[in-house]
This record gives sequence, structure tokens and C-alpha cells, in this order.
Amino acid sequence: MSMLLLPGDQNLILTGYTGPNQPLIGQQVAERLKLRYVNVDRQIEDRAGLPVEELRSRYGETLLKTVETEVMRDVLLYRGVVIRISGQTLQHGEYARRMAETGTIICLVAALDAVLRRLHLAMGARYHNPHERALAIGHLKREWAVRSLDFVHVLDTTYLDDAEIAEAVMNLWQKAAISA
Repeated sequence: MSMLLLPGDQNLILTGYTGPNQPLIGQQVAERLKLRYVNVDRQIEDRAGLPVEELRSRYGETLLKTVETEVMRDVLLYRGVVIRISGQTLQHGEYARRMAETGTIICLVAALDAVLRRLHLAMGARYHNPHERALAIGHLKREWAVRSLDFVHVLDTTYLDDAEIAEAVMNLWQKAAISA
């Protein structure tokens, strides 16, 4: 059952991976739209008291999913906000479909070579470690897997700077809201 939301109650949900500055894009979009910004990974980290990857490596996937479930119970109630959520979290259970009922999901992507350049800059010397690079690429694949869902809008950010990405996100969100 799908619910009808007024335009002011619609969420803008950002996912995908284009580089390490992605949370900043969500913040810029929220500021420009004068909406509250919610970073789901940050909420998971705050609730657990540890970064997501450290929580996963120390205590396993089960505890991470438990904390994630608690956070998502709250997030699914939000209306009229910009939400940054990892593709991995979004694909767990029915979260993607349930989030789509609250607004438009936009998956940010970029050409692989552009993402690898951004990863190289962000990781520094760790990028040359094959194990570290493989982990980063595995993370990228999991983030982009959400693109296969028919209700997810994909935005290629390969040749855009941060300001252009924010503008393109807002335009796509508005077009999606009009056509809904």
C-alpha cells in the first residue's frame, strides 16, 4: 500500500557512491532546500558509539543490523528531509521500498575511473595496497547495486563538481516529484 504525501512532506533520499565527499553533497542540498539533513550512517555510529566498519569488524554483522534496525525505525518516520543512506543499508530487508514510499531515491554514480581517482586521492598510500583497494571496490559495488531497483533514479556525476551535483540532485528530485 502506497501513501500519498504532500510535496512538502516528501523526502529526498541520496545513496550510491561517487567519492569521499558524498555526505557534504547531501548537506549542501539540504541547506539549499532549507530542509533538515539526516545521515543514517552517522546515526548508526552515534547509537553504537563506533564507526560502522569498526562495529562490523569488532562485533559482526548481527549487532550492526540490530543497531541499523533501531535507527531505521526512526528514519522511516521522517518527512520533508534530505536523507543520506548507504546502498548497503537501503538494500537490507524492505528498506528501499519503504523509503521510496516517503520520497525519491537518487543513486549517485560516476564512471569507474573517476571513482578510482577519487579513492586514490582519499586513501593516499593505502590505495596501493591490493587488499585495501579491493575492500574499497567491494564497498563501491555494494553501494551501486541499488541501481537495479526500478524505482531508484540514477544520476551520473562523473563530470560534475560538488555545486553542479547538488543542483542536478535538486532538479532530478523536483522532476521526480512532478511526475509522481
